[in-house]
Amino acid sequence: MRDVCHNEKVKDPECSSPKLEAVRLLATDIDGTLLNPQFQISDGDLEALRQAHVAGIEIVLVTGRRHTFALPVAQQLGFDLWLISSNGAVTRSLAGETFHRDLMPREICRELCGRMQEFRGNTVLTFDQETKGAIVLEHLDDLNASIRRWLEKNMEYIELVAPIEKALVSDPVQAMFCGSMARMEQALRELERCGLKGRVTVLRTEYPARDLSMIDVLNVGCSKGDALQRWAAYRGFRREQVMAIGDNHNDVEMLEFAGYPVIMGNACPELRGRGWTVTLGNDACGVAAAVNEVVSDQ
Repeated sequence: MRDVCHNEKVKDPECSSPKLEAVRLLATDIDGTLLNPQFQISDGDLEALRQAHVAGIEIVLVTGRRHTFALPVAQQLGFDLWLISSNGAVTRSLAGETFHRDLMPREICRELCGRMQEFRGNTVLTFDQETKGAIVLEHLDDLNASIRRWLEKNMEYIELVAPIEKALVSDPVQAMFCGSMARMEQALRELERCGLKGRVTVLRTEYPARDLSMIDVLNVGCSKGDALQRWAAYRGFRREQVMAIGDNHNDVEMLEFAGYPVIMGNACPELRGRGWTVTLGNDACGVAAAVNEVVSDQ
């Protein structure tokens, strides 16, 4: 596998987004984007982000992961930065300083759990804490192999509570439904019927090769794009100065906000139909290919 690809060029799509201004803020997704298929940051991507940082471009990682689960990835970069985690619900520094939280009201989450009775075995609640109970499930029996491996890495934070509503003594970050692609298609249809439209945000992340789908239900208006827009405004950057790189359905709002959206060569079909610039895949230093071109242009 190629690990360093500094000289690779971003592929020009039929309708690429113009670089109207110099990029000042670079937002990149983690899984499927910054991490290669071995769930590591390739040397080429790591070096490219470090060079961008030296060139004065601010880097922010924007991920569906919980803050704590994203920290080890962010710390590998070797410089200070901020993390937008849980699909936009939490924005926090590596040192633990919180800029913004967008929690889901517990009353709405309780109603959601009640209306999604059929999917209780696929339901995970997350809370903004770093102790046992940060991740709550009723049981592990119905989760597929891929998500169970993730849960095993987070066992110190997991608490089993039945019924799961008993855990709602504070507002959660989100509710998540995870399982096979077919099972989560059923869950999406049920969410459409459950009467919460306009009161929550529903985002999905899919990995067909692993037969894994995750549906995140967050506070209304919460997304990676909303959080990135808020952070850019705080830092004084216009959207034309923002570059975003992603690969999955939950990256759409972030890419729509960025003045320079880039999708990975391994991006899902929904993203490929938007006319956004396409870089190489995450198995070929796609982040480096996109970032190096921007840095060299500037």
